[in-house]
Amino acid sequence: MTKFNLNTTLEQVRSALNREDVTAAIRILEDLQQPQQVRLIDQLNTQDSADLLEGLSPEASADIMEEMDPQDSADIMEVLDPEDSANILEEMNIEDQAEIMERLDPEDSAEILSELDVEDQVKLIKQLAPEDSADILAELNEEDQTEITERVDDAALSRILDEMEPDDAADVIGDLPESRKERILSGMIDANDVRPLLIHSDESAGGLMTTSFLTLRPAMRVQDAITAIREWHPNSEMPYYLFVVDSERKLVGIVSLRQLISAMPTKSIGEVMSTDVVSVRVGTDQEECGRLLKKYGFLALPVVSEEKKLLGVITVDDLVDVVEEEAVEDAFRLSGVTDEESVNSSIFTSFKRRMPWLYINLGTAFAAAAVVSIFEDTIAKIAILAAMQGIVAGQGGNAATQRIAIVVRGLATGDVDGSNALRILGKETLLGLLQGLGTAIVVGAGVAFWQRNLVLGMVMALAMMGNLIVAGIVGTGIPMLLQKLKIDPALASAVIVTTFTDCCGFGFSLGLATVLLKYLT
Repeated sequence: MTKFNLNTTLEQVRSALNREDVTAAIRILEDLQQPQQVRLIDQLNTQDSADLLEGLSPEASADIMEEMDPQDSADIMEVLDPEDSANILEEMNIEDQAEIMERLDPEDSAEILSELDVEDQVKLIKQLAPEDSADILAELNEEDQTEITERVDDAALSRILDEMEPDDAADVIGDLPESRKERILSGMIDANDVRPLLIHSDESAGGLMTTSFLTLRPAMRVQDAITAIREWHPNSEMPYYLFVVDSERKLVGIVSLRQLISAMPTKSIGEVMSTDVVSVRVGTDQEECGRLLKKYGFLALPVVSEEKKLLGVITVDDLVDVVEEEAVEDAFRLSGVTDEESVNSSIFTSFKRRMPWLYINLGTAFAAAAVVSIFEDTIAKIAILAAMQGIVAGQGGNAATQRIAIVVRGLATGDVDGSNALRILGKETLLGLLQGLGTAIVVGAGVAFWQRNLVLGMVMALAMMGNLIVAGIVGTGIPMLLQKLKIDPALASAVIVTTFTDCCGFGFSLGLATVLLKYLT
C-alpha cells in the first residue's frame, strides 16, 4: 500500500479541481481512509471542500464532517445546496447535528431544516438551545412552523417563544388552536409582551409590530441616551433611530443614532430630535404600512393608538416580508387561486379551492354564448364569422388583462387613488382607442385581402376598435370600482372584465355583420 503523503495528495486534488475535473478529485478522496480524508478536507478552502463532499454519498460526507471542527462543517453547509446539507445531516447523530446548526445563520439553518422530514425537524429543534430554536423557528415558513409546534410539548414551546421577538412569538401563538394558546402563554416568562399583540389582526400594523424597543424622553441628555442604548443591548433588527415619548407615552419625536453620536453630550434629546414623525394607527392595513416604507425609505414605522400613544414599532424586515407576501397573493389571485395553495396541497384541497372560480368562469362563458346565439342566422349565412369573432374577443381580453395587472399593482402601491382615478381612466381609454386604430388597420386589411371582401374587413376593423376601447374602460375602471366596494380587485377583476370583452367582442363583430348583411352576401 502506498504511504499517504498529505502534501502530495493535496497537490493532486487541487490540480484536478483547477482543471475542473471534480470527478478525478473525488476518486482521490474516496481512495483514502477516513482520518486521511478529514486531514485533506481541512486543508482545502470551503468551496473546494463542498464540491468534494457533494460528490460523495451522504453517509460518507457525514462520517467526515462528524470528525471535523463543527464550525468548519457549518461553513461547508452554508455553501452546499440546502437539500444536500439536509441529506448529510440525516446521517449524523443528533448531537453533531445540533452543534453544526447552532453555528449557522438562522436563515441558512431554516432552509436546511425545511428539507428534513417533520419528525427529524422536531428532534433537532428540541435538541437545540431555546435561543437557537427560536431564531430558526422565526425564519421558517408558516406551514413548517405549524407542523413543528404541533409536535413540540407545551413547556418546550413556551421556553422557545420566550427567546423570540414578541411580534414573532405572537405570529406563532396566533396559529395555535384556541385551546392551546393560553397554556403556552401561561408557561412563558414574557407573556405580557406578547398578549397585547394577539388582539390585533395579522394583516394590520398591530399584528406586525414588536413591543421590544427602546424609547427616549425629551429631557434626557444625549450621553444618558447613549448609555441606555449600551445597557439595552439592541439586536440586529433595531433600526438606526429611536422614538421619543412624553410622560403619557405620546409620540413626540424621533432621533437617529447619527444625531446622538454627533451631538454634544450635555444637550437634551428635545434639542436634537425631529418632531416631524410619520406614524401609523394600530389598525392600519399592512399594505398601507408597506407603501409608507417604500415612499419614505424608512427602516421602521412607529405604531400609535388613537391618542397618539406609542404602542410598538414595525421593523423593515417585517415590512419587506409583507410586500413580498402581498405581491405573491395578488399574482395568485389574478389567476383565480389562493396563495395558500401549493404544488404539495392535497387533491381534495386543490379541488375545493379551484372549483368555485371554474364555476364562475363557466357562468360567464354561458353569458358570452348567449350573445352569440342571438346571431345564429347571421353565422349560418356567413360561416367565416364563427372563426373571426374569437379574434376580436381574444384581443379585447388580452388588452384588458394588461390594464388589470397595471391598475391592480397601482392600487396596491398607492400610485392609483381617488385623486387621479379619472385621469388614469381617461388615459387608458384613449390608449384603447389608439390601440384599436392600430390593430383595426391590420385586421381590416388582412380580412379584406384574405376573404376578398372589403365590407367584411371593415366590420372586423370596427369591431376590433370598439372592443379595445371597451377593454380600456373596463380593464381600468372595474379594478378601481371593486377597490371602492372593498372587494379585492386582484381576485375578481379578471372574471368580470373578460366577460365584458367577450360579450362586447362577439356583439360588435356579429352585430355589425348583421346590420351590413346584405353587403356581405
